Amino acid sequence: MLSRIDHVGIAVRDLERAIEIYETRLGLKVSGRERLESDGIEVAIVPIGDSRIELLAPTRSDSKVSKFLSERGEAVHHVAYATDDVSLVLQRAGEAGAQLLDETPRPGAHGTRIAFIHPKSACGVLTEFVQTDGITGA
Repeated sequence: MLSRIDHVGIAVRDLERAIEIYETRLGLKVSGRERLESDGIEVAIVPIGDSRIELLAPTRSDSKVSKFLSERGEAVHHVAYATDDVSLVLQRAGEAGAQLLDETPRPGAHGTRIAFIHPKSACGVLTEFVQTDGITGA
């Protein structure tokens, strides 16, 4: 069902500054960027091995990432697990008692399908399930 850690999402206030830090201090390179108007964020993708880091910066003051930053500051926002069937994983999580933040999968960055469960259902960690359908670099 879950095959690997797909990515770790990190909430940042200034995407350009965060990219500079990851590229100059850590030697990693951004492979792509995408603006998700529906979520009020811009995402920078930083590949590392078979996984990725997603740098998440708010584009609107009413976005969930903006609220997260106001409450917690820059920090790890979520952990995402890869699956080949996000609908089934979400259904099973709900049946097992997880509090679903998404009742059905929705579009994510770079053509993925995603769904989240509440941190209370995963030891305090906002958890994302992501189905890439074989997309490379996603």
